[in-house]
Amino acid sequence: MTVPEPRPWRSVRPYAARAVAVVRPAASRISRTARAAVPRVARPVWTTATRITAPRTWRYTAGAATAGLALAAGVVTAAGPWDSTGQRTAERDRAVALERTGGADHGDRPAPGTAAGPPRPAPSAGSVLTALDGTAPADRAATPLTDVLDPLLADSALGDRRAASVADLATGKRLYGTGAGTALTPASTTKIATAVAALTALGPDHRLTTRTALDPDTGELVLVGGGDPTLTARADAAGSASLRTLAADTAKALKKRHVREVTLSYDTTLYAGSGTHPIGENDNLAQVTALMADEARTDDSTSGPAPRESDPAAAAAGTFADLLEDHGVTASPPGPSKATGRATTLARVTSPPLSTLVERMLTESDNDLAEALARHTAVAGGEKADFQGAAAAIAARLKQLGLSVKGASFHDGSGLDRADRLTADLLTDLLATAADPRRPALRSVLTGLPVAHFTGTLSGRYTDGAAGLVRAKTGTLTGVNTLAGTVATADGRVLGFAFLTAGAADAQAAQEALDRTASTLADCGCR
Repeated sequence: MTVPEPRPWRSVRPYAARAVAVVRPAASRISRTARAAVPRVARPVWTTATRITAPRTWRYTAGAATAGLALAAGVVTAAGPWDSTGQRTAERDRAVALERTGGADHGDRPAPGTAAGPPRPAPSAGSVLTALDGTAPADRAATPLTDVLDPLLADSALGDRRAASVADLATGKRLYGTGAGTALTPASTTKIATAVAALTALGPDHRLTTRTALDPDTGELVLVGGGDPTLTARADAAGSASLRTLAADTAKALKKRHVREVTLSYDTTLYAGSGTHPIGENDNLAQVTALMADEARTDDSTSGPAPRESDPAAAAAGTFADLLEDHGVTASPPGPSKATGRATTLARVTSPPLSTLVERMLTESDNDLAEALARHTAVAGGEKADFQGAAAAIAARLKQLGLSVKGASFHDGSGLDRADRLTADLLTDLLATAADPRRPALRSVLTGLPVAHFTGTLSGRYTDGAAGLVRAKTGTLTGVNTLAGTVATADGRVLGFAFLTAGAADAQAAQEALDRTASTLADCGCR
């Protein structure tokens, strides 16, 4: 997703160049070090908005100076709004902007009572690079994770049930667990499983196709849904498949055949079963159908809850008929049908690659995309493309990866169904699998995670402390609060974590308690 450039960035642009110059020699060091760490997973170093206060300065300034050398071993060139260093551009800009004085010295002032001297070099880069080689900074004693997490997870704001798991993503070793094998309602952290399953089934370059087909015998024009909820009728498609383009190309093809009047139908047979989610009609999700435009939203929103069309396929086909009319082709009022094998494809439009759709789904917690990707996973696995088949297909793909789904129970792809069950261990296993350098096709699972204080469902959280260091999928249902993702620690490691809680009376208090727990992980050199 695109985030507007912070205004302060313009004033500190020169300092960014200096930061990059400082880092460039270090980048090759990191790459060589990481290649030597076999069979460990590449270790991402995430950046954050720098704070010029407190003893934590060494770590936050390091994040800005290293320009977010994401997945330092060079295993990943992530899709999405990333610059050449592997860092989201908006995060880099904000981090540099908050540096204020910038430069290699980071604006350090002499201690009271001492004479002013030349600027001191930033003390951060050396420590972080050393940590990437496996050695914690000398001034930070390792703290047992049980001492750190047990009191935080005992917070009554989290309710009466909780489960947690923390693993080192470089080694896959579990560092902490409490109730980690107990299956609880995961809410939207289910989307991590959906993402891994879909990418495994289809690959990161797979695209969803919407097309038009003309039956040579009847002259019927069929709009064939390809299960792309991001298909848009807006004038600015913003990279999505455009219904307007499809109409223009279809009209052009019809005119070549000297056809200016058609019987219009639409085909949604890619999916099966009811399109109504078990929770019923809800602004968080449209009817699940293979044909819709703009997620069947009836307002101008692009994410979050919104009123929806009662029949998304019919609404999209009606809009398509109007667009054909704009290009000089008259269409009948559309009705449901099925394109036959004899029908000739006239035009088609395709979605962005699956890796991009996965990023959008995770960043914005997009329920419509989640259910669509679950159905496509079912189609790829030969399962019936309904809620039950999609759930079975997700579980099957996770087993294919060698992951234990003991205790897990899938009922949808979005996590809106309260009957879903996942364990904290499975969630951290999913994150470790996505970080495995042998599985680069899964990397968008990590790059799509919302970034603390910067993107998606975490943009309004982590206003202090771990901004930029935590990347996590949120999950919220009434009484259920979950968080699963990655965190860059004080000693330079990247951990995967999953916190599942239930029974909370105050969702805001529960979220804050989870954020404190993740922030503490970021701030400690834990073992």
